[in-house]
Amino acid sequence: MLVSVESSGALERRMRVQVPASEIDSQIADRLQRVGRNAKLEGFRPGKVPAKVIRQRYGAQVRQEVISDVMQSSYSEALQQEKLIPASQPNIEPEADVENGDFAYTAVFEVFPEISLKDLDKIKVEVPEVTIEAADVDAMLENLREQKANWQPVSRAAAAGDQVIADFEGTLDGEPIESGKGTGVPIVLGGGQMLDDFDQAMHGLSTGESKTFDVNYPDDYPAADLAGKTAQFNATVTAVNERELPEIDDEFIKSFGVDDGDVNSLRAEVEKNMAAELATKTASDIKQQILDQLISLNEIDVPQALVQQESASMQQEAMQRLGVTDPERAPAIDNFSEGATRRVQVGLLMQEFVRSESLTLDSDRVEAKMRELFSGYEDPEALLENYRGDRQFLQQIEPMVLEDQALDALRERGSETTRKSGFREYMDAR
Repeated sequence: MLVSVESSGALERRMRVQVPASEIDSQIADRLQRVGRNAKLEGFRPGKVPAKVIRQRYGAQVRQEVISDVMQSSYSEALQQEKLIPASQPNIEPEADVENGDFAYTAVFEVFPEISLKDLDKIKVEVPEVTIEAADVDAMLENLREQKANWQPVSRAAAAGDQVIADFEGTLDGEPIESGKGTGVPIVLGGGQMLDDFDQAMHGLSTGESKTFDVNYPDDYPAADLAGKTAQFNATVTAVNERELPEIDDEFIKSFGVDDGDVNSLRAEVEKNMAAELATKTASDIKQQILDQLISLNEIDVPQALVQQESASMQQEAMQRLGVTDPERAPAIDNFSEGATRRVQVGLLMQEFVRSESLTLDSDRVEAKMRELFSGYEDPEALLENYRGDRQFLQQIEPMVLEDQALDALRERGSETTRKSGFREYMDAR
C-alpha cells in the first residue's frame, strides 16, 4: 500500500492511498470462492456452480463489496501509518484509471491542530469585590412588590410602566405575518416585551384607540424571514391599566415561603438569594476572563467541520428556546459561526490543558456539584443516593467538574487584582 499526504490548507489534508491490484484480485477471488460454496443457481447443484458462472453472476457485486471494505481498512491503516488524527469524516475521491490496474483514491479531511500552550502565567483576572448593602435589599423588595403588583384600569393615555391590553395584526409586503397577530395581549410598556417600535407606538393611546405603524425588525432577529425587514402593524388598545403595588404585610411575606411572616426573615431570605446570584455571576465573569485570555494568548486554527457541527447545535438550541419547529423559520446558521468557533477553540485548548497538566477528576468535587444541583429539592439526600450510581447522569456532571478544576488551575497560574463595585451596578453590567 502506497500512501502520500499533502497539506491543502492549515488543517486540511489530501491523503492518496494506492492498493495493489493483486491484493484486490486476491480478495475478490477469496470472496467469490465463498459465494460459490453456497450459491444456488437453477440447473446446478449447491456448491457445484462453475467458477466462471459465479464470476459472471456475482463478480461486479463482489468487486464493489471488496472495494468498499478495502477503502475502509486501508484508510484506517494509512492514518495510523502517517500518524494523523482526523477531525472530520473524509471526502473520498476514487481515481478512475491507475497504472498497473491498482486501486487508488484520495481522502480529503481536516486534522486537529497541534497545540502547545504558552504564556499561561500572563492570564490576569479582575475579581469583583461586591458588598450587598441594606439599600440593595430594599431595592430587591421593591422588585418583589412589582412582581406581585395588581393592575387597575385607568381612564387616561398609556405611559411607561403601564400595562395595555392590545389586539394587533402585522403584515409584511401586504401578507399577514404568522407570528404577528394577537388578541387581548397584555403588554407592559418599557418592559422589553415587544420590539421597541411596537412598544413606543402604544405610548399615548387610550382605551378604544387604534393606530397603524411600522416596526423595523433588527438584522439579527431570530426569524430569518423577518430579520432586517419593515412590517406594518395595526393595533387597538382595549384597556389601559396602572400598576398597584401590595403592602409588605403578613400575607405578602408568607407568599414567598417565609412562614413566620416577619419582614426581617424575608429580608434575610432575600439577601441569601442575592448572594447566591452574585456568586453565580462572579464565577461566570471570572470564567469568561480566563477563557478570553486563554484564546488570545494561544491562537489556533480550528477544523471547520467542528465549527459547522457546533453551529448546527447552537441553531437547534436557539430553535428550542424560541419554540420554532419549522426549519425554514430557523435563525440563519451563519449567525452562530462566531460563537461556534469560540466554543471549538475553548474545547480544544481546555482539552490540551487537562492533558498537559495530567488533571484527574476530583470525586469530592463531583459529590459537591451533585449536592449543589439537588439542594433546592425536597429530599436532596434521597436524590443523591439514587444518582450516585447513574452513569448516564455522571457523564453529564463529570465534564463540568473537570472544567471547573481546569479553570481553577489556570487561575492559579495567572495573577489577580480586585475591583470594588456596588451590587446593582455589578449585576446590571453586561
